[in-house]
Amino acid sequence: MNKRDLLQHIIKQLEAVHQNAIAAAERAHSSATDKENVAENKYDTLGLEAAYLAEGQSRRVAECEEELKAFQRLLGSVKDEPEEIKIGSFVTLEDEQGVVKNIFLAVCAGGLKINYQSKEVMLVTASAPLGKALLGLGIDDEITLKHVDEDKHYQVLDCV
Repeated sequence: MNKRDLLQHIIKQLEAVHQNAIAAAERAHSSATDKENVAENKYDTLGLEAAYLAEGQSRRVAECEEELKAFQRLLGSVKDEPEEIKIGSFVTLEDEQGVVKNIFLAVCAGGLKINYQSKEVMLVTASAPLGKALLGLGIDDEITLKHVDEDKHYQVLDCV
């Protein structure tokens, strides 16, 4: 596992998300400033709604930019040797049924799933229950997460 390559792949995915956010913000701004959305009476809120949408889309663009910067900083401090799990670790977990999960412990962009070397990798932040449970663990350590009706047990198979 080349963590530098994985990070570059994640950055590429985040850049695509960023470009989509920019396009959505531009469309929302265009709609908000369109002469057809000028209020015809005090109850006509289409223009106001479009303005709120444009503001939200602009915030999303800023969030995407921050996520990109965070991963670019992380790329500068990459180490590929096994270590205890921390932000920036690539972790392979196995549950009690033998199902393997690939996790990248990320500073942001939690929930994003990417395909890397024919594997699905999920980005998990340290504020998520799984991320909190993984911090500080190493290979062969086990964790238990409480789910709604049952506990889920995982073993750390690998950590880079």
